Amino acid sequence: MKPITVLLAEDHQIVREGFHCLLKHESDIQVIGEAETGREAVELTRKLKPAVVVMDIAMPLLNGLEATRQIRKDFPDTKVLILSAHSDQAYVERVAALGAAGFLLKQTSSEVLATAIRAVQGGKTFFSPGVGKQLEGGSGKSAGRLESSKARGNKLSPRELEVLQLIAEGKPNKQVAAELGVSFKTVDKHRQHLMSKLNIHDVAGLTRYAISAGIIESNVRVTLL
Repeated sequence: MKPITVLLAEDHQIVREGFHCLLKHESDIQVIGEAETGREAVELTRKLKPAVVVMDIAMPLLNGLEATRQIRKDFPDTKVLILSAHSDQAYVERVAALGAAGFLLKQTSSEVLATAIRAVQGGKTFFSPGVGKQLEGGSGKSAGRLESSKARGNKLSPRELEVLQLIAEGKPNKQVAAELGVSFKTVDKHRQHLMSKLNIHDVAGLTRYAISAGIIESNVRVTLL
């Protein structure tokens, strides 16, 4: 029987290696690649075509939610399992809206992770215990905020979303330019476009928007410039 091919997308090497080691003991699951950034996860999905991507939310360069959106759009046959240290309802709802096949807490055991991979490969959805109940009981107010954030976020290009994430993480324009391999002037131009499209005119506002839209996690430590 052909094994289920898996791509692990997690920026912390020790966590990634831990998941890889745990999955090695599953004879029907094969890890075929590892990604350290959201952008790399998209590129490796294109190259390796895994059956399942296990994706951390808080990924550098391109957050896990935007990487998931791109993967689901370009590779609809690939299933995505989102990993997070937190079960915040806004993130769970965003994950479901993006078409991810499941949501797992990082405290998940190897047995549950393997079960989830098999479930989504078989066409089912899988949420960590308790998370699924949150999704079913989602409030209209929360859903309204989610739709509002999605509507505004849909105006942004993939590169603008990358710039927004880095700005919201507290990185100055010079560092954003270095990480993306573009000029300082280009980053400043993207920054102005972001503020115009979102009708937000300061970094604090961009950061609050990024958190509400699930672009960065609410526990990310940021420096407001």
